[in-house]
Amino acid sequence: MSQHPANIDRSVPIELSAADPLANVPTGSTMQVALGEVEIFTQKLEGRQRRITAAIQIPLGLDQVWQVLTDYDHLADFIPNLTQSKRLPHPAGGIRLEQIGAQCFLNIKFCARVVLDMVERFPQELGFSMVEGDFRQFEGVWRLEPISLTEGQATRLIYDLKVLPPRAMPAGLIERHIRHNLSENLTAIRDRTVQLFAIA
Repeated sequence: MSQHPANIDRSVPIELSAADPLANVPTGSTMQVALGEVEIFTQKLEGRQRRITAAIQIPLGLDQVWQVLTDYDHLADFIPNLTQSKRLPHPAGGIRLEQIGAQCFLNIKFCARVVLDMVERFPQELGFSMVEGDFRQFEGVWRLEPISLTEGQATRLIYDLKVLPPRAMPAGLIERHIRHNLSENLTAIRDRTVQLFAIA
């Protein structure tokens, strides 16, 4: 999969290493992200497909962040634009979610529905893939990386998505809205984790 600097949108500076999931952006992207800020990269893939990767640092450990991410039936309580999240029966006994997000495109309300199969690899990876929904492709992974800070442990939470929008929706418009939502969503996950687990 080739990558070109013109297709990468550097939203917030980060520091990349060879082991970093974001390290496959073009060589020379060496920057630092501040604690709590959201970093977002976008990449144009084949046709109308997009890859969107976002990350945030959360000042708590992997276990605490994992508990928030996997509270599937309550994600809509604190994640903006997510109006519903609930578990569905899975034919093979796995984890299947139905999620509905309300979006406004060109002043038209668009409710995107996806049914996702989740694959848990506690406590560092949570994969998801669409089995039914309003996109042609929607799959990716949440990654949790431990970080050592002078104040204690922290987690770098990364969301890596490949999406192919429906033909009726312009790919660039979908990309911009997903980017905006990811910034809000990762911030909400950080705030929820701090609210539940931070020691006063």
